[in-house]
Amino acid sequence: MMPLDGRPILTAAAMRAAEEQIIATGTSVSALMERVGAAVAAQVRRLAGDQEVLILCGPGNNGGDGYVAARLLAAAGQRVRVAATGAPRSDAAIAARHAWGRDVEALGAAAPAPVLVDALFGTGLSRGLGTDVAGALARLAAAAALTIAVDLPSGAATDDGRLLSPVPDYDLTLALGALKPSHLLQPAAARSQRVIVLDIAVPVASEASVLARPRLSAPVVDAHKYSRGMVAVVAGAMPGASVLAATAAARGGAGYVLLLGGASDRVPHAIVRRRFDAAAIADKRIGALLVGPGLGRDERARERLEAALATDRPLVIDGDALRLLTPQKLAARKGPMILTPHAGEFDALFGADAGSKIDRARHAAAASGATIVFKGPDTVITAPDGGVVVALAASSWLSTAGTGDVLAGLVAARLAVNGSNAMPDPLAAAAEAVWLHGEAARRAGPAFIADDLARHLPEAIAACL
Repeated sequence: MMPLDGRPILTAAAMRAAEEQIIATGTSVSALMERVGAAVAAQVRRLAGDQEVLILCGPGNNGGDGYVAARLLAAAGQRVRVAATGAPRSDAAIAARHAWGRDVEALGAAAPAPVLVDALFGTGLSRGLGTDVAGALARLAAAAALTIAVDLPSGAATDDGRLLSPVPDYDLTLALGALKPSHLLQPAAARSQRVIVLDIAVPVASEASVLARPRLSAPVVDAHKYSRGMVAVVAGAMPGASVLAATAAARGGAGYVLLLGGASDRVPHAIVRRRFDAAAIADKRIGALLVGPGLGRDERARERLEAALATDRPLVIDGDALRLLTPQKLAARKGPMILTPHAGEFDALFGADAGSKIDRARHAAAASGATIVFKGPDTVITAPDGGVVVALAASSWLSTAGTGDVLAGLVAARLAVNGSNAMPDPLAAAAEAVWLHGEAARRAGPAFIADDLARHLPEAIAACL
């Protein structure tokens, strides 16, 4: 199966437009349904073996896909049954139901089967399932040994990761034509253990894509510590956070790391310590200036943040610094910026609303002029020009203190490294850092602490060379 790395992500409206474009060129809805049903049937047959399959069909075209898959599976000798919520409504689904030509059981009365295929409702669902339908789905899913959702698990919204009604856990989701936001955004993404994209011969394109493994290069033969990228980390009230960030920057590929104003003695010898002052952060060799980890929110913190904002250095802003800013203040600054907020910091800076995490991050990037790394179990990276990268779920062991500081230092390192021989590309730097952070967590195994995570960064980089 093709990996998900780099694949486009389409909203319900964008996928519908792509399908309509194909239909406008002469492909009928029924012909497209045949393609989908055949692709679904091939996957189900590969996984089901000789086990009986129960396909649940809804009233729309997703249900029609299920009827086509059932017919093709039966023709191939698979034991297959169909249960439905009622009669199909679209012309293509009605034709598919007629072509099935066998009994259709009532959903509420259907007996379980070892393999369950959910073709009830796919892309575009706008409201939750009725209690009776949701209950029947839960009952049949709980009794199955293998559960497969067609396009999206029924009950999940397409574009924002919401669960509109209770949704069972699925072993596999077969995304039709392209990934949708809810294949990656939580909590909907957690309902599928695995997602496969089925090729249904519909060309798709999007400004949003899945985070891919970066392709990194070793330092050139005549590299030196300054040419490899210099990072300066502004320390503050909680020195441990800035030490973690500086350590991550050093292990993340930067050739020279400065820790400015830190009081901790537990600093790796390779990290240079200096007083914080205007001259230190004005050094033109600095490829990325990081402010925020452990900064605090007192007057000294505000002064250090203001000094950092006043430089023309590429800037990474994290932690406490995000609580001391406004989008307007950020937009007024010249020069590349990357912000790395978690949900609470994002809400404090840009306001809380119920929109899609992708849309919220896009609006924040446009309003601030900064690249946004909206952290979480579904990290979204957006650029001011509208580009979006969404990370696959990383290790849940990342939910421990200090891992955000490690990410901030890693973002600064990649920004400095990428800008050492060219204009910095904040979106690329942020994407590299998020991928490496997730890979380091995978290599660290269970129950790691942030210090452990930083030590695995060289291994993660080695995987990309």
